[in-house]
Amino acid sequence: MIDPSDDAAIERADAARNRARLLEAAALLVAERGAEHVTMREVAETAGVGKATLFRRFGDRDGLLLALLGEAEAEFQEAYTEGPPPLGPGAPARDRLEAFGCALIERIVADADLGAALSRQVLHRRRHASDTGRAFHQHVSSLLREAGVDGDRDLLAHALLAFANFETTDYLYAGCGFPVGRLQAAWVDLVRRMIRAGSPGPA
Repeated sequence: MIDPSDDAAIERADAARNRARLLEAAALLVAERGAEHVTMREVAETAGVGKATLFRRFGDRDGLLLALLGEAEAEFQEAYTEGPPPLGPGAPARDRLEAFGCALIERIVADADLGAALSRQVLHRRRHASDTGRAFHQHVSSLLREAGVDGDRDLLAHALLAFANFETTDYLYAGCGFPVGRLQAAWVDLVRRMIRAGSPGPA
């Protein structure tokens, strides 16, 4: 008698292989031509799977890019959650928050950063609701709490991240010509003002 769990295990293994194959194909095409030029049909053909399988696995193009974004962001997430200070644990919350924003801004303006390239192709609301977007928000909110900031830390975290998002940074850097150092200095100033104003004692 065939154990149904065996069939389920085979299906899960096949799904995992297809997912890995599709993400590998998408990453290859993005590296070759840029995320803005990659279509779902090309990804399916490159991966050697049916287009229906691709849509079933990721839903739509944004879903595929968000999955690829999660893979691309893994290294940065490890850096700010487990890496050396001041970006990682071991430094005061204010120093970590300053380092986090400065790193984000530097990544946004870097032409070769895959995470930034992918994020620009995803709708604003879906990017912020993604695993990566939620992780960024949770990290900033937690550091504000650790720094002793009172008030609505969830909204304060959104306010800070609004300065270091793609729309704002692209406009200030590429549109207005502000150098990276000036943008990073403004982020540091915002963090220090927020922590000083929202803390019960000296920052």
